[in-house]
Order: sequence, then C-alpha cells, then structure tokens
Amino acid sequence: MGSITSPSSSAPPPEKFPRSSIVTVPVSTKKSESGYGIYAVFSYKEHLDDRNVSCVMGCYDPSTNSWRHECLVPGMVENCVLKGFAMVSVGTSIYIIGGSVYNVEVRSQVLRYNVVTKEWSTCAPLIKSRHNFACSVCDNKIYVAGGQSTLDGATGVSTAEVYDVLLDEWTPLPCMSTVRYKCVGVTWQGKFHVIGGFTGNKMPFMDRCSAEVYDVENKKWDHVRGMWQLDIPPNQIVVIDDKLISSGDCLNVWKGQIETYDQHLNIWYPLRGSMRENLLSSSCSSNGGETSEPLERICLTMAAIGSYLYFMAGYRVAGDQSSCCTMSMVHRFDTSAMNNQWESFEPVQVEGERELCSHCCVAQLP
Repeated sequence: MGSITSPSSSAPPPEKFPRSSIVTVPVSTKKSESGYGIYAVFSYKEHLDDRNVSCVMGCYDPSTNSWRHECLVPGMVENCVLKGFAMVSVGTSIYIIGGSVYNVEVRSQVLRYNVVTKEWSTCAPLIKSRHNFACSVCDNKIYVAGGQSTLDGATGVSTAEVYDVLLDEWTPLPCMSTVRYKCVGVTWQGKFHVIGGFTGNKMPFMDRCSAEVYDVENKKWDHVRGMWQLDIPPNQIVVIDDKLISSGDCLNVWKGQIETYDQHLNIWYPLRGSMRENLLSSSCSSNGGETSEPLERICLTMAAIGSYLYFMAGYRVAGDQSSCCTMSMVHRFDTSAMNNQWESFEPVQVEGERELCSHCCVAQLP
C-alpha cells in the first residue's frame, strides 16, 4: 500500500457539518452504539452557482448524535464527483472501491482510510474497473461482483473478485450466471449475496427479481429465483440479527415501511411497527412562517448498528440566488423494541449543499 495525503485547503470547515440534539428522547448509551461511527462521502459546494465541487467524508457518531467533518477524498479529478463506488469497512479501515467520474472514466482505484490515524493509502487496484456493482465484506475479505466497466451504454459485467486486506491482493472469482449492474451486495449466513439489478439476458424480469449467492467455502455461485421480487433494483439491504432488511428500491427509496426477508417463503414482509408514511417528509416555512414548502430530498442512506437502523436524510433548502444549504435529519428504528420503535432527531441546517455520493458504511471508532 502507498500512503497519500488528502488535500485540505479547500475542505469545508468542521462547523459546516451538522451537530444535532435529540428531540424527544435522550441519546442511547447502548454499548452496541458507542464504539461505532457511520461514515459517508458527499459532494460539496458552498454556493448554488459554485462550480467548485469536492468529495468530502463525514462521520456521524450515534452515541452523541453529532456529525463531524473528516477530510477530502484524495485523488479526485478537479471539480469532479465520484459516483457508483462501493464503501465498506474492515475493522478501523474504510475502503473506497472503484466508481466512475462523470464523462471522464470508470475507476479501478482502491483507497483505504484509517479512522484512527486519519490517513489515506492506496491499495492494489481492482482487476477490472467497475461502477454500480455489488460489494460486501465476508470473513474480513472484500467481495465485489457485477457492475459496469464502461461509461457508454447500458451494459454490465458478470465478473467477480475478492480482496485480501492482509495481502493487499485481488483474486478473480468464477463469473456469475448473468451480467448484473446496479445490484446490491450483502453478506448473509456466511455467503456473499448479489441481489437484483439490471441484467443482459432475454428474460430481464426473471433475472432482475433473482439473486446470485456465492458460497465462499465451496467457491461456487447459486442462483436464487424470486429473491427480490421486483424488476427495479433494491436501494440498499443490510443485516440485523441475521435478518435481511430493506426499505425501498432505486425509484422509491422509502416505501413507507421497513421490510425483512423470509427465506422459507421467499417473500419480503413488513417489520411490525415500522410503517411510517411521512418519515422522509420535510418542509420549511416561508412568508414569515405563514406557509410551508416541501423540501427536495437529495440523499438517503441506511446503516445498521446492533439492533438499530439509522436513516440519514438530507434536503436541499432554497435560499437567495447565490446561497444554498442542506437540512440534515436522522431517524432511528429499534428492531428489538416491542413498541415506540421510532426515534427522530432534531433537523439541523448546514451551510452549502451536501449530496450523497454512495451509501454509507459503519466502522469501529478508536
């Protein structure tokens, strides 16, 4: 690995990231929360007409209900934003893998960020450049599969590979049975699952509703029909208490409820007490507070810590012709509680516009 330095001259100062306090309940002091942080990468610009855009990393601390600015993501093309990458953690390290820069390139680069030392380093690159792919960690190894290797056209790949964090080495895996892109990766029951996504087969509906499951011990793929049930790719899937959890798809990131997967019936069904139609609704006052205008949501990501599901949302707030800001909101659902599972935190307005570049990941805090 090679160490690199994250540029800091143009980074937004820490105070421009939100610091909020709980609205109706005290912040939980569960041990399962206190040792973890939720990390996310945002595109950031200070003004509405600002052409200077940067990729910045922020960290949300659930034990104190506060955000902090970490640093800029290094190695970026000036005023370009990285999209379609994977962001996962192993121990106290966060890995940013692949992705694409609009109208520039699809990347094979892998970056590692140490949350203890706050230092970046470069890792061995992907064997195949890719974006919009599935990625997950299993037994402290990083698995990737599918995605797209070019910027032009709706074509995907079926290739897969695995990264050994100790050896800093990628190894090719057997190909999946079909190409998949905009698919979701998750490790469940010791196997790497690649769920949904767009495919290149002649029966796209059947394939988009299916999943490819890689058995890491037997080193082979299995095809599971109907595991996702929609021909629209899932937005995000996490695991809590050995259960697969989803809240929506790419077109409807919040379906009004949280759903979990029953592998015996091969169906997704709502978690009890999770229904909340207006969870992501937000508005701001205008005309001296007499009227309220809905805000445009520009990001939503979900994170699992212990029995908790965190939903991190951001909204674009209209200002004058030159200014822009973001309203940050956090909601939490306790999957272990029998009632009053939802908690909502005070929204905080942040200077500048922060738009999520990829889904977040959870890492151990020092």
